[in-house]
Parts: sequence; structure tokens; C-alpha cells
Amino acid sequence: MKLADLATGPDWIIWTVFVVFAVLSIILLSGHGSWFISGYNMASKEEKEKYDEKKLCRTTGIGMSIIAILILIMGLFENFLSAFFIYIAVGIIVVDVVVIIILGNTLCRK
Repeated sequence: MKLADLATGPDWIIWTVFVVFAVLSIILLSGHGSWFISGYNMASKEEKEKYDEKKLCRTTGIGMSIIAILILIMGLFENFLSAFFIYIAVGIIVVDVVVIIILGNTLCRK
């Protein structure tokens, strides 16, 4: 069974999700867009001063880029990838999110 066999919706949805993730990645990688980072945008001024905002944005942007690339791969190669690839993709995304959280709370502190 191929990944395309599991797809029940229109193809434009996967491409829209990819574009959203790619644009968010570019904004975050440029060091801007801290308002997209959950928790940081609601933190008090004193709490925000404990973090290097540019590093936090770039760390989150790299993580978002990994997810965007994974979505791109699934969109381009859905006719060739095995349906099992969805488990691999979910595993990569979970590890990516955990790494973003850990690095955001350690590497990105001042």
C-alpha cells in the first residue's frame, strides 16, 4: 500500500500546509516572528529578558523547516512512499518538537 492510497482529500491541502510551514520557517529563521512562538509571546517582559529572542526564533525556525521538508517529501513522493512512512514521519515530528523544546529552554537562555 502506498501513501497515496491513504490520501482522501484534495492535493491542494498538503501544498497549502507546506506553504504555511515554509513561510513560518523563513520568518523565524530571519530572527523575526517571536509572536508565533507559543509561550514566549504570552510571557511577561521579565521572563522574555531571560531568553535570546533571535536564537529562540532561529531554533524554532530550523525545527519548522524540518517539518516543512517532511511535508514536501510526502507531497512529492506520495505515489512512491509506503504507507508505513506516515509512522516514520510522525516519529520524526515528535522528536523534532522535543528537541525544539529542549533547545529552547537550554541553548536559547541568556
